[in-house]
Amino acid sequence: MKATDDTIKVWDPIVRIGHWTLVIAFFTAYFTEDDFLSQHVWAGYVVGAVVAIRLIWGLVGSKYARFSNFVRSPAVTLRYIAGIMTNRAERFVGHNPAGGAMVVALLICIVGTVTSGLVLYAIQEDAGPLAGWVTDNPGKSNLPALISTAYADDDEHADDEREEFWEEAHEIFANLALILVAFHIAGVLFSSFVHKENLIKAMITGRKYLEAGETRSSNEN
Repeated sequence: MKATDDTIKVWDPIVRIGHWTLVIAFFTAYFTEDDFLSQHVWAGYVVGAVVAIRLIWGLVGSKYARFSNFVRSPAVTLRYIAGIMTNRAERFVGHNPAGGAMVVALLICIVGTVTSGLVLYAIQEDAGPLAGWVTDNPGKSNLPALISTAYADDDEHADDEREEFWEEAHEIFANLALILVAFHIAGVLFSSFVHKENLIKAMITGRKYLEAGETRSSNEN
């Protein structure tokens, strides 16, 4: 049981709003991939914007938002995981080492998902911010007619291979991110049970409880 009813501000509005916006945008993009391209693309833009803001905020943001506060070595992370499985893990006010590792993994996967999606969008629709950089047939229009005809099949095959590569990359990153989300939810629920605190509520209110001996002055920004 928690030792005190006192609480401390941990998650600032940028972290909390960004977190829930990312949840909504990611699942919107994931479930509109095939039939609702416009919604899929705009949700992807929102995902990319939120991740970009979070990366910047991880460097210059509030105390518990900074990567330096929760990104720890593999040894520390594994030690924490071993401790939480035996109910001996230290409680962290911000992200615990396992949670920090999950944040990094999710950011990497989502960056990969957004980047591959933008490339694919440029290839398939000749649209998006990368449309000017990614072209279907660079320089082909400048070739003589006979040469263009002779190599038309090869060019088309190369284009198909490129599109297939980026489509598969996009799906792999998106599905891997979804798997990580599932592990993230399981970890949040398990950690909430072990440490007797509601981490989901904390990401809504921004506040977590203080244990005996902790003070606001030693924990807040």
